[in-house]
Amino acid sequence: MSKTIAVFGAGSGLGRSVARRFGQEGFRVALVARTKEKLDALAGELAGDGVEAAAFPADLADRAGLPGLVAAIEARFGHLDVMQYAPAGLDWLARQARARDADEESFEFPLDLLLRTPVALVRRVLPGMVERGDGAVLFGLAVAATVPFPQLTNAGVGAAAARAYLQNLHADLAGTGVYAGLVQVAGMVGGSEAARYAAENWDPAKLPVPIDPADLAGALWDLYLKRDRFEQVVGPRAG
Repeated sequence: MSKTIAVFGAGSGLGRSVARRFGQEGFRVALVARTKEKLDALAGELAGDGVEAAAFPADLADRAGLPGLVAAIEARFGHLDVMQYAPAGLDWLARQARARDADEESFEFPLDLLLRTPVALVRRVLPGMVERGDGAVLFGLAVAATVPFPQLTNAGVGAAAARAYLQNLHADLAGTGVYAGLVQVAGMVGGSEAARYAAENWDPAKLPVPIDPADLAGALWDLYLKRDRFEQVVGPRAG
């Protein structure tokens, strides 16, 4: 039987490319994001490439709905072999807070979406992976998790917390057959909603060359396949 990946945050950039890459490797794909029409369109694209995919519209910020979401995916595909988490959208741009202006409330949204939600998802899918002795938990996070971007302080703190959790999970899973790994995104993801917004509203001279999301998906596949390191940084700001 084919393996299944759930792409939590199946946007037009990274999520779309991850779905394509793992689909090309024979995976069935569960697509999760808020907008049903966009998910259905992506599922149709994948079907045209011979990839079995299905849409599961959900708001990842609604943790009360996560048990039902996972149950729906498992009812359609059976157990999950890979969980990939990289929430997409423009919410970060509207909620960004500089270090000097941030207050305690500034951190609620990023900590919810980047830490609490994926932890809740991991707790639902990880026991089965450990029992089977195979599986993977993959995150995609902005490089602000390790590099200071003062204008994105709240998002960076949320990403840093998520990275620390995943790194500890990586160590804790040693010897179980289950892998946890991270790709840090060091730039703007080409084709994403955020990249389109930036191109339309920001000074083009200040915009970096977008990262090809296929490169990010390839890095995630490489981590999954080799399992020889915890993370990889991809993009023009890497290193």
